[in-house]
Amino acid sequence: QVQLVESGGGLVQTGGSLRLSCTASGSRFSVDNMCWYRQAPGKQREMVATITRGGRTNSADSVKGRFTISRDNAKNTVYLQMSGLKPEDTAVYYCNAGGINSGTYNIYWGQGTQVTVSS
Repeated sequence: QVQLVESGGGLVQTGGSLRLSCTASGSRFSVDNMCWYRQAPGKQREMVATITRGGRTNSADSVKGRFTISRDNAKNTVYLQMSGLKPEDTAVYYCNAGGINSGTYNIYWGQGTQVTVSS
């Protein structure tokens, strides 16, 4: 069974920083791409940043220059360093990981962690 466990959310003032972490566990799970998504109240879930196993990254225009995604393959962990936070960054942030589990490709989601940016 694969589980994604996120941590690091919280309340921060405008301009502040937070670091999110997400660790994927599962004895037969070979992690490929890892991503961060977010969903604000009343809005659709949107991609924030992605990173391949080889370290290639992509991010939404709204967070470029402020958020950095990274990963530690040995720990099956992805990070999202967020700086210059704005009230519009307030959302539940979800970790997403895709890869081979017991011979088939699957995508898994974490439970989400709340990020609130006060003005």
